[in-house]
Amino acid sequence: MDQGALEAFKNKVVGGVLALTTRTFILQIISFTATFILTILLSPEIFGIFFVVSAVISFLTYFSDIGLAAALIQKKDEPVRSELVSVFTLQQVIVTLVVAVSFLNVSLISRFYKLSGDGTFLFQALLVSFFLSSLKTIPSILLERKLDFSLLVVPQILENLAFYLTAVILALLNLGIASFAWAALIRGIVGLIAIYSVSPWVPGLGFSYSSVRHLITFGIPFQANSLLALVKDDLLTLYLGKILPFSFIGYLGWAKKWAEIPLRLIMDSAVRVTFPAFSRIQKETALLKKAIDKTVFFLALLILPVSVLLIVYIKPAIGIIPKYQKWEPALPAFYLFSLSAVLASFSSPIVNALNALGKIRKTLGLMLLWTVMTWMLVPVLTNLIGYNGWPISALLISSTLFLPVSMLKKYVSFDFWKNLKTPLVLTLVMFLFSFMTMSFVYNIYTLVALISASLLLYLLLCFYFLKKDILPFLPEFLKRV
Repeated sequence: MDQGALEAFKNKVVGGVLALTTRTFILQIISFTATFILTILLSPEIFGIFFVVSAVISFLTYFSDIGLAAALIQKKDEPVRSELVSVFTLQQVIVTLVVAVSFLNVSLISRFYKLSGDGTFLFQALLVSFFLSSLKTIPSILLERKLDFSLLVVPQILENLAFYLTAVILALLNLGIASFAWAALIRGIVGLIAIYSVSPWVPGLGFSYSSVRHLITFGIPFQANSLLALVKDDLLTLYLGKILPFSFIGYLGWAKKWAEIPLRLIMDSAVRVTFPAFSRIQKETALLKKAIDKTVFFLALLILPVSVLLIVYIKPAIGIIPKYQKWEPALPAFYLFSLSAVLASFSSPIVNALNALGKIRKTLGLMLLWTVMTWMLVPVLTNLIGYNGWPISALLISSTLFLPVSMLKKYVSFDFWKNLKTPLVLTLVMFLFSFMTMSFVYNIYTLVALISASLLLYLLLCFYFLKKDILPFLPEFLKRV
């Protein structure tokens, strides 16, 4: 890769991350604001039902793909239409079968989880939304391969805006769990129209085994990873939904949702861009090393302070927000999930880099280990100490971050600790300030003032100690804002 191409690639990757982060920031604010309003209006039990039913749909979603979508993204050469049509056709056949079988067994699933009529309607609505979502796969792949994330984010903004606006309005009208059902249907329709508007692709039906044969080599092991992630996360939610009251699932869902705010704000954008980006430069070892170094550095720079502010100020916030004290039992789970999320934010891009290098069997082994640990720890700890057994297990599993780091170092000589060290020290300084001033939170105004003061302190520290690392990326950032 010559210098001109290298510079263009770097700008596109950095621009992709910034586009996804900055252009979805308003969306995330809307999302978190809507979630906050919904957690005031709705009970923990209703949220518990929503999380369990959503996990059922995630379980079904696994069977809609055999890893071919990821294989198309990872593919070095541009995919031809026969490949796209074959993947689309195969996926739609599988999705249609899964949805049909699920509709035929709606009453069985409703009885198993003791769902009300509204809970059953939510399940049916999410099935329809799942089918609509499957139709968006190929247009999304085409944008991801071009690293055109500024366009890809538009449908995400529109569909999520539609979902949360609908959910909040209907919750205000006291529709309860049905609020989520109608919101899911509207989100599916809006998202489908939006993705085909920004990435026009003419769907076709047809299948050529020769077109997908080489994709299966990567796709099957990749999907095996997805299966293990499914068993580790969504199947676990289904298990807990059967043995715990829905209100307890609501506490766990609330804690996990807020603990993972830094991941949704920052890490998701980085991970979404790094897999196709790392795949494009998998043969350029020096460039790949630099890309991984910068990914770790900026994740630490952004995720650590946000996580610390959430951990410090979440309890005072609950105390001063009307009708929010009902979530106080979820605080221990929130703290544990927050620490787990920080560690997970670094393991995800590392695993992405291994996948981009084609080391899919290595990551499959990691996922197998994490899945076994999950199912060994969670049931035992849940029986011993209650619903906080899950977040304790999550923290223990996330602590194995050193495993993917050591694996990747065998192929790319990046320096994980060096990129993490300075942001970590600066975050600790901010934490001391936030912790010492936490007792001065008396109302929403003092809460906002102290959070702002903490952020200002962190920004000043970053400017003083990390100016040379940040300034080269500032022009691209300002251009994308």
